Amino acid sequence: MDYNKLVIFDCDGTLVDGQHMIAEAMNRCFINNGLTPPLRKNIQAIIGLSLPKALEQLLPGKGRIERNALVESYKAAFQSMREENGDLTEPFYRGAVDALRTLNAEGYLLAIATGKSQNGLNRVVAEQGIKDLFVSLQAADNHPSKPHPSMIQTAIADAGSHIDHTIMVGDTSFDMLMAKQAGCLGLGVSWGYHDERDMMHSGAHTVVDT
Repeated sequence: MDYNKLVIFDCDGTLVDGQHMIAEAMNRCFINNGLTPPLRKNIQAIIGLSLPKALEQLLPGKGRIERNALVESYKAAFQSMREENGDLTEPFYRGAVDALRTLNAEGYLLAIATGKSQNGLNRVVAEQGIKDLFVSLQAADNHPSKPHPSMIQTAIADAGSHIDHTIMVGDTSFDMLMAKQAGCLGLGVSWGYHDERDMMHSGAHTVVDT
């Protein structure tokens, strides 16, 4: 049986450079709750995880109720930042949109699997006018956090593809572990938030620089 070839992309750190907004929202969240903000490198290390998982790693001593309150505080801080600056966007990396359009024109099916919320993901692709390029947009709201393979499995089902015809492109060890657990090829990118060694150790087939 012939299956459609599917390329699944992570969002932050792979297509979009969202670290600055994420770091600022996290800093505001911590300060608003009387906590010392995390180091920037520690924030970068959790980008890609769902928000509850990210806060669990940043604040391992906090209980679930307290972390849930911080999740809502982070969301409020992020929304406040957007309201303060209505044209605030999360910029795509140079060449990313062109690469997506080229792959689409060549017949590849495209999807996204991200730790963002569904609303956040929808907004990012709508701002670039590229929502129609994707057959599946999977976000953290509806799935266990990476590296659980649920997002990949759902994207494959949406695309009518097969694990052997799917590749996961991402910038973190979470993406590569997710690909490994799903049973598909993992392709790392070097311009994101985890280093090449961590991605290769987590199962990346290779890591590309452009």
